[in-house]
Amino acid sequence: MTGPASHYLRCEGREIHYTEWGAEHAQTVIAWHGLARTGRDMDEVAAHLSTRFRVICPDTIGRGLSEWSPDPAAEYCLGFYVRLAHSLLNQLGIDRVQWLGTSMGGAIGLVAAATTLRGRITRLILNDNGPQLAAAAIERIRAYAGNPPAFATVSELEAYFRTVYKPYGFLTDAQWRRLTETSTRRLPDGRVTPHYDPAMVQQFIVHPNDYDRWPEWDSLDIPVLCLRGEASDLLLAETADAMRQRGPRAVVVTIPGCGHAPALNVPDQLALVERFLVAND
Repeated sequence: MTGPASHYLRCEGREIHYTEWGAEHAQTVIAWHGLARTGRDMDEVAAHLSTRFRVICPDTIGRGLSEWSPDPAAEYCLGFYVRLAHSLLNQLGIDRVQWLGTSMGGAIGLVAAATTLRGRITRLILNDNGPQLAAAAIERIRAYAGNPPAFATVSELEAYFRTVYKPYGFLTDAQWRRLTETSTRRLPDGRVTPHYDPAMVQQFIVHPNDYDRWPEWDSLDIPVLCLRGEASDLLLAETADAMRQRGPRAVVVTIPGCGHAPALNVPDQLALVERFLVAND
C-alpha cells in the first residue's frame, strides 16, 4: 500500500486537487465525496481498498484544495462535475474504473456512467444517494451549506461538525479531529469556517432539478450497490425500493445507526464496499 499522495491537475481550465492511494495497482476506484465535504472524507475507505486498488479521491471544484469557480452558476452543477471527472480520468490514463460516491459524489458517478463515461465506469456504489432525493432534506442541506458558520477556534468548529454530521454514525475522537482539520479554512478576520465555497449551493437555485435522474438511472446496465443510512432523510425508503425494481436493479443495503450519510469508516461498511468491488475479480 502507498498513499496518500497529494496531486493537482487542470481539468476544464480549473485546478483540481486529489489524493491517490495504492498507486502501484492497475485496477482503479474513484472515491468522490459529498456536497459540502472534501476528498479526505474517503481516507478510511481509501486506505482499506489500497491494498488491492489504486484509489483516487478528488476535491470537487469549490471544495477542499481545489480551485473555486469564477462562474458559480455555470460550474457548480452535475454537468460540469461530470466534465471534470471525464478530464481527470483521461489525464490519469484510466480507461475503466469502479466508482464509489457519497451523496453528491454518487450523483456525479450516476450521471457520468449514463453519459460521457458510459462503458468506462464498470461498477457503481452510491452511498446514500439515488435518482430522486427528498425535497425537505435538500432544503436542510441548502440551509446549512449555503450559510457556513465561522468560529474563533478550531475546537468550536469541531463541535459544530460533530452536531451537523452526527448522522454519519460512529466516528472516533481522532476521526472527528481529522475531519475538522481537513475541512477548515481561516477567514481574513482570523475565524475558521468549513473549507468550501458557499456559492456552490447555487446548484439548487440555478439547476433546481439537477438531482432528478430517473432517465439516467433507467439507462444503466452495470452492477450498482446502494448503501442507505437507516435514518436517512435524503434517500427515502420508497426511493431505494424503486431502485431495486428499475434500471440496473440495485442491491440496496441498509446501514444501521446512520442517517445521511454513512461515514464508510467502520469494518462492516468497509467490508461491504470491498466485497462489491472485488466481485468481478
